[in-house]
Amino acid sequence: MSHDTPENTSQSTPPSTGQAVKDAAGRSAVLGAIFLMATSAIGPGFLTQTAQFTGAMGAAFACAILISIVVDVAVQMNVWRVVGVSGLRAHELGNRLLPGAGYALAALVVLGGLVFNIGNVAGSGIGLDALLGLEPRIGGALSALVAIGIFLSRRAGLALDRIVVALGVLMIVATLVMVFTSSPPVGEALRSTVAPDTFDAKTVTTIIGGTVGGYITYAGAHRLIDSGRTGVEHVADITRSSVISILLTGVMRILLFLAILGVVAGGVTLAADDPAGSAFKAAAGEAGLRMFGLVLWAAALTSVIGAAYTSVSFLTTQRTPEKVRTAITVGFIVLTAGIFVVIEQAPAKLLIFAGTFNGLILPLGFTVLLAVAWFRRDLLHGYRYPMWLKVIGLLAWLLTLWLGWQALQGLADL
Repeated sequence: MSHDTPENTSQSTPPSTGQAVKDAAGRSAVLGAIFLMATSAIGPGFLTQTAQFTGAMGAAFACAILISIVVDVAVQMNVWRVVGVSGLRAHELGNRLLPGAGYALAALVVLGGLVFNIGNVAGSGIGLDALLGLEPRIGGALSALVAIGIFLSRRAGLALDRIVVALGVLMIVATLVMVFTSSPPVGEALRSTVAPDTFDAKTVTTIIGGTVGGYITYAGAHRLIDSGRTGVEHVADITRSSVISILLTGVMRILLFLAILGVVAGGVTLAADDPAGSAFKAAAGEAGLRMFGLVLWAAALTSVIGAAYTSVSFLTTQRTPEKVRTAITVGFIVLTAGIFVVIEQAPAKLLIFAGTFNGLILPLGFTVLLAVAWFRRDLLHGYRYPMWLKVIGLLAWLLTLWLGWQALQGLADL
C-alpha cells in the first residue's frame, strides 16, 4: 500500500503549492487514521452487542457506555502516544523491549483478526441481504471484492482513508435518522448515565474488549505511522486523533443505543437471533430494515478493511515492499471471504475462541506499550512522557488484567 506521505504526494508539484499539498495529505491521512480505528471498532459484533445489552438493561446501559468510553480514551491515548512518538509498530516495540514479545503479540493479533474477518465478511453479506435482497454468500463475496479493489488501487492509502471516512459518516447519519424515528426517552437515558437502576460490571468489560480489543487497538495508530505523522513534533496531532477516534466510536454507540432504546421502551421484544435488525424494523418497518442493512454493510465492510490492514501491519515492517504488503493483504481477504463462502456462515466456535483472545491481546500489548512509556525513553527519541498519562494508563492497565483473567476463564470453558 502506498504510504501517501507528503513526499509521495508532492512529486512534480510546483514549489509554491508543495507545502499546501503536504499539509492536505497529512490532514487526510490523520483523518483516515481516526476513522480507521473508529470504524474497525464498529463492526457486526458491535451492533449486536449494543442491541442485546440495550434490550436487557434498558436505559441503565447508558452508564456502562459512559464508563467504557472513559476507559477506552485512557487506553487509546497511551497506545497512540507511544506508537506515534516512537514511529514503531506495536510488535516492533515489543521485540525491542523483550525479544520474542513482539512475535507473540503479532501471532495473537493476526489469529484473532483472521477469524474475526470471517465474521466481518459474513456481516457484509447479511447487510446486503437486508438492504438489497442479495444472497449472503454473494453479498459477502462482492463486499470482499470492494475491499480488495481499495487495496489494489493506484493510491491505496488515500482510497482507504476516504472510504472509511465516507462509510463512517454514512453509519452515523443513518443511525441518527433512526434515533428520531424511534423517539427514545432521552431524559431517562441521561439520568441513568450517572444513576442507573442496575449495573453489570461484566457488560462494561465486554464492550471495552469489543471496542479496544484485538486488532482494533492498533488500527488507527499503525495507520498514523504509514501517514508519516510521527515523532515528538506531532504529539498534539497524535493526542487529538486518539481522543477523537474513541469519541466517534462512542457517538455511534450512543446513537445506536438511543435508537434501540426507543423501540424497547415502547414494549417491543427484540429478536434473539437479530436484535439490531428487529429493532430497526420495529421502528420504521420495511424502510427500517433496509436502513439496518445499510448500517450493517457499512460497519462490516470497514471492519473487513480494518482487520486486513491492521493484521497485515503485524506481519510486515516499514521496510516491507509495497507490492508484498498488498499481496499479503489481498490474500488475507481472499482467505477469509473464501472460508465464509464455502461454509456459508461465520464459524461460531471459532468466533467465540477469537473473542476471548481480545481479552488476552489487550493486556499483553498494553503492558509492552506502558513499559516503553515508563522505562524506555530511548525508544521515544528522548521524549519525556507525561506522568498524568502514565498514571491513567496504569489504571487502565489494571482493568486490562481483569479482562485478561476473564478471557482465560472463557478459554477454559470452551
